[in-house]
Amino acid sequence: MERYRGNAASRARNPSLHLPGFLRRAMNLFELTRKLVDIESITDNEAHVGNYLFDRLSEIAGDHHGRVERIEVEPNRFNVFASWGDPAVTLSTHMDTVPPFFPSREDAENIWGRGACDTKGIIAAMIFAARELLEEGVRNIGLLFVVGEERNSTGAYHAARQSRGSKFLINGEPTENKLAIGSKGALRFELIASGRMAHSAYPELGESAIEKLLDALARVRQVPLPSDEILGRSTLNIGIISGGRAPNVIPDHAKAEIMIRLVDDGMSTREALRAAVNGTADLNEVLAIPALHLGSLPGLETTVVSFTTDIPAFGNTWGKPYLLGPGTIHVAHTSEERIPKTQLIEAVQIYKTMVKQLL
Repeated sequence: MERYRGNAASRARNPSLHLPGFLRRAMNLFELTRKLVDIESITDNEAHVGNYLFDRLSEIAGDHHGRVERIEVEPNRFNVFASWGDPAVTLSTHMDTVPPFFPSREDAENIWGRGACDTKGIIAAMIFAARELLEEGVRNIGLLFVVGEERNSTGAYHAARQSRGSKFLINGEPTENKLAIGSKGALRFELIASGRMAHSAYPELGESAIEKLLDALARVRQVPLPSDEILGRSTLNIGIISGGRAPNVIPDHAKAEIMIRLVDDGMSTREALRAAVNGTADLNEVLAIPALHLGSLPGLETTVVSFTTDIPAFGNTWGKPYLLGPGTIHVAHTSEERIPKTQLIEAVQIYKTMVKQLL
């Protein structure tokens, strides 16, 4: 673990940071968002953006008597935590993105690029909100940026074992600046079938793993999935199918990867899938994240989201969770990923309002 402790005399201030509040946000918030987008940070490669954030937050720590830590998760992978006083409220999101990387661009309405809304713009909005709160004399806040959310939430799980005493966690994901009162969970499996190779001219000498896999998937698709009054229906996605060796070879191996968006804890769905497969293939659980019902705050519009977040991995160790961020999930993970500039500016004020209410 590496820490930085700063004081106001230790750093020269950037004059551009002292423009009137709205103008400062409108100019530099966009620049910071684009800078973060342009640092490639596909999962497992977060070190460069982590180092950039450590340096940027160290400047703010120097101005406002805070501290910044690199908290190692794995070799060359670390969370970044900054705090001012004893953090009762922590703003948090993830640093990693899905592939492929593509750099930022900007037009009159949006900032585009990989991670623009998921979640580089959110990071920028949280940093600006924290800095403005500090300029207004607010203390006891923290910023926590973690690795690995897009794959297995490893950074959040690690952070859960190293709580800093926070009572409230504001987690950032693209919700169009609406407070999410519920989010679906995720149940992910590998379905693996084994067979016996043979020449395709003599199929009776072999056993097709692909045919066995297709039969198992057909039964999986017939499993009735639960519903929830707030979260709606659970949904199934068969995301990857692979197998076989050549068109003229009876396949001895086949695999499918499936994801179910949960509206409960997943127990009944897990049992139903195992019963459907019934030993015809191996059903290996890869990930299980329960659905969540979350709290609301006065004056904030609410929504329900179908995606999962780091919140279950934190397990309340960083305080009661809330979920909100600028941008829409509908363009995240796509070649059209972007974040509206107006929502970025709004998010700074919303985060400030939430922090003040919770403090």
